This record gives sequence, C-alpha cells and structure tokens, in this order.
Amino acid sequence: MNITRDTHVSFHYALEGTDGEVLDGSRDAEPLTYIHGHRQIVPGLEQALEGRAAGDTFRQEVPPELGYGERDESKVLELDREAFAGMPGLKIGLFCQIEDEQGEMRLGKVVALDTREVRVDTNHPFAGQTLVFDVEVVAVRAATEQELAGSDR
Repeated sequence: MNITRDTHVSFHYALEGTDGEVLDGSRDAEPLTYIHGHRQIVPGLEQALEGRAAGDTFRQEVPPELGYGERDESKVLELDREAFAGMPGLKIGLFCQIEDEQGEMRLGKVVALDTREVRVDTNHPFAGQTLVFDVEVVAVRAATEQELAGSDR
C-alpha cells in the first residue's frame, strides 16, 4: 500500500542539520506514527512521504518554510522577572510554559535573564533551519475510523 491521504504511517527517522549533526530521531525507539494528509508532521516531510510504501528509504532536505518556519523575533518575549517568582532554578536554557496575550500556553526557552527581566524565545528550536530527514518507512495501512476521528481533518 502506498502512502496517501488517510493512511496510517509508521516510520523511523534521523533528523539532521545541514552539517550532518543528528538533532533528533527515532532509530533507538518506537517508530513515529501519523495519519497522512492531516498536517501532523512538517509539510516538507509529509510531501516527501506521499506515494511511498513500507520498506522505502530516502533522505529529504526540508527548508524552513516547509519545516518549522522561519525565526520570528517577535516571538522572543521580554517578561518581568516577577512572573517567574514561583519557579525555582530559573536559568538560561530552561524550557518553560508561558501564557501569551491570547491566553494560549506556549513553550519557550529562557535565553537571557537579569534581576528585572527574563527573555524567553518561543520559536520552535528548529525554526529558521534547513533540515535533512533520513527516513525508513516501516508500515502503511488504511487508518481506522477511530484514528481519523482523532486527527485534524
């Protein structure tokens, strides 16, 4: 069976920067699964998986606009240090959940701090990067009605 919309796909991957450094992956764990055509993985990778079948292996370079997006400096927030008063161990590199102006929770990384302010970057860690996916398709089957009901149609 080939990968098309509404198929359940399992695949292993290694995510590399353009310098070949492995940034993430599933090779030492369970394969990643998703329902094809429902925007559950980055668009550039989903496009590259279209039409593939179990056993296929390939490498795909994905530019930022088809991956995790371009970096957006407006997503680097300057917050009052008081807002972090109940957070012990506040330091550069710490990931934290913050609430934005619309009341939605966002994951951010502390990139700078002083006695008055904390700078938090809420860009995806891979935003602005061209990425290379080394992929092995493990299994492809029709998604069940229950799986489709739980996906973003």
